[in-house]
Amino acid sequence: MFNVAELYIVATPIGNLGDMTFRAVETLKSVDVVACEDTRRTLQLLNHFGIKKPLLSCRAYNEQSASGKILALLDKGQNVAYASDAGTPSVSDPGGVTVRKARAAGHRVIPIPGASAFAALVSVSGGTDKTVVFEGFLSPKPGRRKARVKELMETGYAFVLYESPFRIVKLLADIAETDSKRLVVVGREMTKLHEEIVQGTAEDVYGIFLGREKTAGEFSVYISGKTVKENTVSADKKNKAG
Repeated sequence: MFNVAELYIVATPIGNLGDMTFRAVETLKSVDVVACEDTRRTLQLLNHFGIKKPLLSCRAYNEQSASGKILALLDKGQNVAYASDAGTPSVSDPGGVTVRKARAAGHRVIPIPGASAFAALVSVSGGTDKTVVFEGFLSPKPGRRKARVKELMETGYAFVLYESPFRIVKLLADIAETDSKRLVVVGREMTKLHEEIVQGTAEDVYGIFLGREKTAGEFSVYISGKTVKENTVSADKKNKAG
């Protein structure tokens, strides 16, 4: 039997605030406390929607202790919402520890689904793989990163990675060296003003980004599960006036 208090896991926009769901807004309005990965970013989100709530920091480095504070609030009968910086909590973001503790203590955990960079990229990848593995960020160490890329590509499954602008070219180089003809789709700054989707063979996509003087933004990378013959290179950029 569940205790009275509830923990809501709330997905928030990965860039465009228009992607915030009605249900997410209503949930944040209804709870007693909002726990979040970054209080400054979440405060901006709440202010945008005219919501005023007490905030509790719960980041990756302090989730063990912060989840204890959240559990104490739930035990007192207070409903809590948890939101990470952007996207869906527990998907390459904190949240998993808090969810486990809350459920183990008998509290109901309710998902409030919404934006996810993983789902957004897969939806525009053009891939037809039945199985898509979410890997998230790889090790920043070159040897470990390259070894893991090779392991993932040898599975025969499609997979999705996240990467920073500082290592995206190195990651694409590792992918191209492992299988130069594999279909790769890169999403840069998805849902934001300068959104860009680049698709092609691993070697062609690597060449595109290698040739740029500056690489900025947040990146998600889709790698197909097998070499695809029809790997036409293309790049979609959002109309800045749109």
